[in-house]
Amino acid sequence: MKFEDYNFDPKVKKGLALMGFKRPTDIQYKAIPNILNGEDLLAVAQTGTGKTAAFAIPIISLINSKKARQRRPAGVFCLVLAPTHELALQLKEAFDAIARFTPVKTAALIGGVEQSPQIEELHEGVDIVIATPGRMFDLISQGHLRPQSIEILVLDEADHMLDLGFIQDIRDLVRKLPKRRQTLFFSATITDKIKKAAYSLVKQNAIRIQLSPRDPVAKNIDHAVLFVDMDHKRFFLERVANENPDTKILAFVRTKVRAERVVKAMERVGIPAMALHGDKDQGQRSEVLQQFKAGEVNLLVATDVAARGIDIPDVEIVVNYDLPEEPENYVHRVGRTGRAKKKGNAYSFCSEEERKTLAEIQGFLDKEIKVLEVDKFEYADTVNIERDRTNDYRALMEEIEAFENRKKKRKKK
Repeated sequence: MKFEDYNFDPKVKKGLALMGFKRPTDIQYKAIPNILNGEDLLAVAQTGTGKTAAFAIPIISLINSKKARQRRPAGVFCLVLAPTHELALQLKEAFDAIARFTPVKTAALIGGVEQSPQIEELHEGVDIVIATPGRMFDLISQGHLRPQSIEILVLDEADHMLDLGFIQDIRDLVRKLPKRRQTLFFSATITDKIKKAAYSLVKQNAIRIQLSPRDPVAKNIDHAVLFVDMDHKRFFLERVANENPDTKILAFVRTKVRAERVVKAMERVGIPAMALHGDKDQGQRSEVLQQFKAGEVNLLVATDVAARGIDIPDVEIVVNYDLPEEPENYVHRVGRTGRAKKKGNAYSFCSEEERKTLAEIQGFLDKEIKVLEVDKFEYADTVNIERDRTNDYRALMEEIEAFENRKKKRKKK
C-alpha cells in the first residue's frame, strides 16, 4: 500500500511526497489506522523505523479534517511529550514538514530558552504542542497552556517518560486532561513495569503493537565490543576517526566532564570534534547539532542527551566510548546509526571495570555481543603514539602484556 492510496487530504499527501515518503513502514502501516480510529496505542518498534511519522501523519490528518469542516474548537488539540529538548525540536521539524501545506500549526515548548516567544505562539493559537515536561508544567501553572482542550496525548520515548521519576508528573498531567482522550505511547524498548504504568494511564487496555524482533538492535547495524584498558580508549577512538576521515562518528561517554576531555584529547592529535551535553545552553546544543548534521565536524562526543530519538542523517559509526549504565540505553545509542534501512556500525570499548555492565547489557539483549579480537601487536600499534610521547616503549609493552595476561585468565575461568 502506498501513501497516495490512503484517504488523506491532498495537502497531507503533498507534504509526504515532498519528504520522499512513498510507502509506510511496518510500524506506520500498523499504527496509522488505529490512531485514526481513536484507539489508545502502545507501539514498540526498533529505532530508525519511522515511529515519529507513525503518529504525526494521522494526527495531522485528523486536525486538518476537523479544520476543513470548521469543527475544530479553539485550544490545543494534541500534546506530544518528549524527554529532551533536542528530541522535542526534532519532532516539531517532522510535524512541520508533514503539515507544511495544511493549516495545522505546531509549537515547541522547551526549557533553556526564553518563555516569551512560546507564550506568544500559544496565545496566537496552535493545534499541536510538543513539549518537555518542565516547561510544559511551567506554562500550565501560569495559565498560558490550557490542557482542558487536549484530545490526544502522545508520549514519545515512552519507556523513559514513564520511568526515572517522570511517572508522577505524567499522572498529575493526566488528571488535568479531559476524561475522553486518546493516549499514544511510542518507544523502542519496553519492560513489564513500563507496560503496566502505560496501561494505568488509559481507561481500557491500549492496543499493543510490537514489531521489535527478539533482538532489539536492527539487523542492519553491525555491533561489536572491543576489550581495551580504560586509559587507552582515546587511542582507539583516534584510530576509528583516522580510518574513517569522511564519516560521521557519534561517540557516547558517561559524563559531561568526560565529553569535554575526550574532545580535547582528539583535538590534541589533530581530529576536530565537538561535545554535546546538558551543561551547554540550548543555543549551544542546537548549534553543535547543526554543525554535526551539516558535516562541518565529523566527530560528536555526547552524553545520553543524544541517545534517544535524535535522527542525525548519515551517522555511519556509533562508538560507546563508555558503556551505558542503563542497559536499554545501549539499544537507543546504537540506534543512532543504521536508520531507515541504511547500514551502520557500532563499537563498544569495554574496560575491565565495565565487565559487569557489559554482562547486564547482554542480559537485556538476551544474546552475547560479538567480540572484536585485538592481538597484542595490533593493540601496541594502536597505542604506539604513547611511545613517542613518553619515550618509554618498554613500559608500554609491559602494560600490554599485563592486559593480555588478564584476558587469558578470564578465558580460563
